[in-house]
Amino acid sequence: MPRVDAQRNIDALLSAAREEFAAEGVDVNVRAIAARAGVGTATLYRHFPLRSDLISAVFRHEIDECVAAAAPIAEQHEPGEALELWVQRYREFLQTKRGLAAALHSGDPAYAALPEYFHSHAGPVLGALLDNAARAGAIRSGVEPLDILGAIANLCVPFPGSDADTASRMVGLLLDGLRYGAVPAH
Repeated sequence: MPRVDAQRNIDALLSAAREEFAAEGVDVNVRAIAARAGVGTATLYRHFPLRSDLISAVFRHEIDECVAAAAPIAEQHEPGEALELWVQRYREFLQTKRGLAAALHSGDPAYAALPEYFHSHAGPVLGALLDNAARAGAIRSGVEPLDILGAIANLCVPFPGSDADTASRMVGLLLDGLRYGAVPAH
């Protein structure tokens, strides 16, 4: 476990990197990240010697936050609404990762474990939300969580003529499709 001041620096760097990645993409200058975090570049490199270390850490941290959001959402909302709210939360996560897909598919071995980390954490959470929504009659049953995660990721890729709200609308259509053929609970 890092010392308190070291953990504070790590948290500040992760937060700053997340904001810079969202605004500028994952290729942003590390000096901008260090400045936003209020630390020097030496501190950044001490904790994250390679850019890929920082990108991986931000990705894992964001996955963990997205996964952790599912339980309170499920507790506070009906199953169909909980599914929709979490899926839109996941969409927001994806939309703020400019350049991450290219980095993940770059062949860099530093990213090799991230897809499995993502699937093993987000897949079960979405699976539980899908199962609850199906049992409640809000969506059809038999939907595979990894299929939905992949579909949402594909819907979040910008295309010519798309605007800031396109992905949200497209994910809404996907959710409407899940509702088709739903069997109401008895």
